[in-house]
Amino acid sequence: MFNQLIATLTLTGLIIWLYMSVVFIISMIIKRNDIADVAWGSGFIVASLTGLIFNDNTSVPAMLVFVLICIWGARLSLHIGRRNMKKPEDFRYSIRRDSWGKWLYVRSYFQIFILQGVLLLIIVSPVLLIDAYAHGGMTPLLALALLLWTVGFGFEVVGDSQLAKFLKKPGNKGKVMQSGLWRYTRHPNYFGEVTLWWAIGIMAAGNSYGLFGLVGPALITFLILKVSGIPLLEKKYSPNPAYQAYQRRTSMFIPLPLKKEV
Repeated sequence: MFNQLIATLTLTGLIIWLYMSVVFIISMIIKRNDIADVAWGSGFIVASLTGLIFNDNTSVPAMLVFVLICIWGARLSLHIGRRNMKKPEDFRYSIRRDSWGKWLYVRSYFQIFILQGVLLLIIVSPVLLIDAYAHGGMTPLLALALLLWTVGFGFEVVGDSQLAKFLKKPGNKGKVMQSGLWRYTRHPNYFGEVTLWWAIGIMAAGNSYGLFGLVGPALITFLILKVSGIPLLEKKYSPNPAYQAYQRRTSMFIPLPLKKEV
């Protein structure tokens, strides 16, 4: 039976490679590597659809997780796309563009787009596991995971919306967002992202090889907490004295009551 998952991963990996290669070509035309961020959410929809069609799975868990991925992926791509249209290339990519010189295209292809495709395949693995093995209808475990996913998605959407409204006001330029969900965690959108992926991992846990479904949530948690998510933003804003005060009284990740100033 494990062969079914291997076949699903192999086909999905091929489709993701083609998808990321096309996105790379677009990036060369528009001269913006941060299109990789826009393509991230949509890539999960492509991967999920591939797994669903390949396995011809119309069970409740498979259809449910596909709908959830479509909602999350489409919202994320649209949100990042609208945000990026109004700004220069993201600083994380412009720094690389300046330093890579004549190797820009080669290194961009492998170190941004292909690497992102590999990460995408690993993170989406619980969805593919569900596509390969899920059957039946709604279960208490599935209902619990759906509730957890809704909480995570809510944190991500509300956090992004609150920050966008804050940044639109000219009077807030140079200030630190500290209201709404941002009062209780410095990164509510990232907290939501991690939460909803663990929910999908729980959905996969009820199927054959369910423990394999926890690899994806573990990876995205590691990336957000230790690599490309929170650490880069904390480094960018930590020189700001106002942000330093914000760091002292507000939880970095998990929403918690404010700490008392010493």
